Amino acid sequence: AAFFGQKEGGCINVLKLTKLLYLSDRESLARYGQPISYDNLVSMDFGPALSRTLNLTNGLGGGPASDKWEAWIGERSSHHVQVRRQFSRNDLDELSDADIDVLESVWNQFGGMDQWTLSEWTHLNCKEWQDPNGSSIPIDEAAVLQSVGLGAEQAAALAERIKAERGVDAIFARLQ
Repeated sequence: AAFFGQKEGGCINVLKLTKLLYLSDRESLARYGQPISYDNLVSMDFGPALSRTLNLTNGLGGGPASDKWEAWIGERSSHHVQVRRQFSRNDLDELSDADIDVLESVWNQFGGMDQWTLSEWTHLNCKEWQDPNGSSIPIDEAAVLQSVGLGAEQAAALAERIKAERGVDAIFARLQ
């Protein structure tokens, strides 16, 4: 989030940020068969989103993830969030070079779009998105992987591995 916020000049629209982060996980799935965030993917009215990250953006959550978020991103004000501090690549030590390449690629492709254009783009181009009619619907990673070109069997196997890794992360999060 801070990466895109800094690219946007220090302050970024929440809907735009939500789309950029989703598209980054989607691109990482396409390139490497794994997401950057391991967040829960959901369909929402304005397109696909990362559920836990959206909660953090909206000031919901708590615990270690919230503390880490607040170290980088300020409270939501209207429809925007601000980056709390200037940083360099070395400060993003939890992101691999491959992750940064994905973020740069997503920014280069979508950073010039506003939030409404991005929302419409995801509706038209993210086949895994379903209209939730005012609610939210979980998106299975297998659907994303198939949308970006993997076969059903390979997509299902990778999706199971991602779910298992997410489960291990959840166990360690509870231990902190």
